[in-house]
Amino acid sequence: MHSFSRRAARTAARALVVPLSAVLLWAGAPAASAHTDLTSSTPADGATLDALPTSIGLTFSDDMSQEYAKVALTAPDGTPAGAGEPRVDGKSALLAVKPGLPSGKYTVGYRVVSADGHPVSGSYSFTVRAAAPAAPSPTPSVSTPSAEAGAAAASPTPTPSARSSSDGVSSGLVVGALLVAGACAGAAVLVARRRKAHRVG
Repeated sequence: MHSFSRRAARTAARALVVPLSAVLLWAGAPAASAHTDLTSSTPADGATLDALPTSIGLTFSDDMSQEYAKVALTAPDGTPAGAGEPRVDGKSALLAVKPGLPSGKYTVGYRVVSADGHPVSGSYSFTVRAAAPAAPSPTPSVSTPSAEAGAAAASPTPTPSARSSSDGVSSGLVVGALLVAGACAGAAVLVARRRKAHRVG
């Protein structure tokens, strides 16, 4: 009787091992499957900017390890655009950007390790649009000798032919007056002579 009880107890214990193990595995599954993710970024994935930012900011779901944080920025021509190493502060990683880079599509790549040793890597891109060309400033007009000469030629001035015509009219009037005076003097002399001859006769 006692041996039967012991046998039944062992059988029951074996039957409970499998369900209990399953419960323990299920309880540990969320912790094992949890992993670090990129939660936000500045600039955001696919953003279009008017100017290149001074830094790239990444925020993760867990604290990062400074020793294993790698963030890179690639310019449109394929050259590195990041300045120095990223600076990690808790869940955030910040990478400074080189100044004076061209417009176009930039790619951010990252590989970080969380404080619990979980590695995370990925990439995304954003675009910097080209600046609009500046409008040309109006050029002040400058007078040139040729322009001044053209303006002088356009203004009306008396022509030599007009002055010659006026002078000719004046000369004709003087000559006419002299001829009339001469004729009058000649007539007076002729009348005087006739009177004198009439008295003598």
